[in-house]
Amino acid sequence: MAKKSMIAREVKRAKQVDKYKLRRDALRSKVVDTSISNDERWQAMMELQKLPRDSNASRRRNRCALTGRPRGYYRKFGLSRNKLREIIMCGDVPGVVKSSW
Repeated sequence: MAKKSMIAREVKRAKQVDKYKLRRDALRSKVVDTSISNDERWQAMMELQKLPRDSNASRRRNRCALTGRPRGYYRKFGLSRNKLREIIMCGDVPGVVKSSW
C-alpha cells in the first residue's frame, strides 16, 4: 500500500492537469505556430512557464486503483501486477485465463 500522502499528491496533480488543460494547450499551440511574430511566441512561452509545474500531464504517475502502487502498473486494467494476479486467480476478470502449454 502506498503512503496516503503520495496518493493524495497524485489526486492533486490530476485536478491541476484538468484545470489548466485548455490554457496550456492554447499557449502551446501559440508557441509552435510560426505564422505569428517571435515576440508573441516568446510571450506565450513565458506565460506557459508561469503555469504551475504540476499542471503538466507528464508529471502524473500511473498508480494502482486499489493499492496506489506506482510500479508494475497495467494500463489496460488500471491495476498493479500483484493485485491483477490476485483478481485473475479469483476469476473476477472475464476473458483472462492462466496460460498453459
